[in-house]
Amino acid sequence: MPTGVALRDARQQLFDAAERVLLRDGPNALTSRAVTTEAGCAKGVLHRHFTDFDAFLAELVEDRIARVEAQQAALCAAAGTGTVTGNLADALTGVFETVAVAIVALITSRDELRAKLRATRPTGVPLATEAVHMIAAYLAAERDLGRIAADADIDTLAPMLIGGGHLLFADRTGPRPDADAVRRVVTTTMAGAVREP
Repeated sequence: MPTGVALRDARQQLFDAAERVLLRDGPNALTSRAVTTEAGCAKGVLHRHFTDFDAFLAELVEDRIARVEAQQAALCAAAGTGTVTGNLADALTGVFETVAVAIVALITSRDELRAKLRATRPTGVPLATEAVHMIAAYLAAERDLGRIAADADIDTLAPMLIGGGHLLFADRTGPRPDADAVRRVVTTTMAGAVREP
């Protein structure tokens, strides 16, 4: 007798289920049983697609990194449009309103997961590092257009923006920061570097 429900794209549905568990209950609640229960499938489904739970988590992180990389392309394409401050505030919100904060906490709390990720990403904190690259690429594009000062220290500004954004969104149980709070972090960090009216 079959158990659970048929999954059209099992891997993606398991990733999405894991994200919901992370957002709702935090990294400590993320187990293979919690993921399969959330996805509405038998526990064996996860193990049919992944060698173990840490392999599943590593691929979840890689999947979410791919989303940040796609966001980078869209953000860089927006260079020269809107305002630098508005674009940066939207980008930070886009990164941290999703599962990014919970993923960073998950990575720091699981030794085996960190070891698996180190094989392909030997430096930095996965996801946070890619978010820094995204912001740096955008700032470089705006600098090329003259909307950021030519001497702006992009390699310092980008991690400052990601760090500030992370701190704003870090409390999973508290209220989400409003748009004005995110904009204030961006405005303060970018003071003196933005060259738009």
